[in-house]
Amino acid sequence: MDIKEIQNLIKFVAKSGASEVKLEMEDIKITIKTGGEDRLKTTTIVQQHPGMVASAPVVQTPSVEAAEPASVNTKEGDNLITVKSPIIGTFYRKPAPDKPTFAEVGQEISEGDVLCVIEAMKLFNEIESDVRGKIVKILVDDSTPVEFDQPLFLVDPS
Repeated sequence: MDIKEIQNLIKFVAKSGASEVKLEMEDIKITIKTGGEDRLKTTTIVQQHPGMVASAPVVQTPSVEAAEPASVNTKEGDNLITVKSPIIGTFYRKPAPDKPTFAEVGQEISEGDVLCVIEAMKLFNEIESDVRGKIVKILVDDSTPVEFDQPLFLVDPS
């Protein structure tokens, strides 16, 4: 089971309203628990059985993979667009601690520009913009956990 399949499973469970889902296969065990009425709390536990772990060497530098484009919703009453997290993970504004940030308040962005990365299960997923405009506000602090569908940026498309 790859990261995309796990992300899709998390999205499906979040939308279904189920409070807990367990999936056990030969080499992996996944438990997804949601807060029921409190949809802000979602916990995903992924375990590999010790006998099934591959004997590949551990890589020190994480790979960067493109995630699905971030969801975009417009707020009623004004023309700002909210860019939301497509996955659960840890939000990072920089590709590495010694590198500049991907996006700043006031910066003009285009479709396809990388806005941040979200680390999920040791994979760094680039979150790209689906809209063109100017970043008005960054709603999440660097190195903090984010939930699926959590607002990350406000963008003025004008």
